[in-house]
Amino acid sequence: MAKGIKVGDEVAITATVRRRVTEDRVSVSIPSYGFPHSIVDKTSSVKKGQPIELTGDVTHIDGEWVTVNLGVPVTVNMDTLRLVTAYKPPTRKAPLVDKQT
Repeated sequence: MAKGIKVGDEVAITATVRRRVTEDRVSVSIPSYGFPHSIVDKTSSVKKGQPIELTGDVTHIDGEWVTVNLGVPVTVNMDTLRLVTAYKPPTRKAPLVDKQT
């Protein structure tokens, strides 16, 4: 299980190629996501059954279900995710309030 995933983190989902829809789109099957999904893939080297990695940012967490933005929001089980980059909030270099003169 991918513990420690928070909103804003970049995560990866390993999907399986189902078929090529057009010359630049591929239909993929995402684990624990019950709907068909297609992505833009201009390489002609992907074959049916080949795993492909999709990356996106976490937008919402509800218990064990996580919503990831892959261009469209996709809600999957937390077990299917792999943390790529943890979100680090920006740091301030100057204080919010000016110094009193």
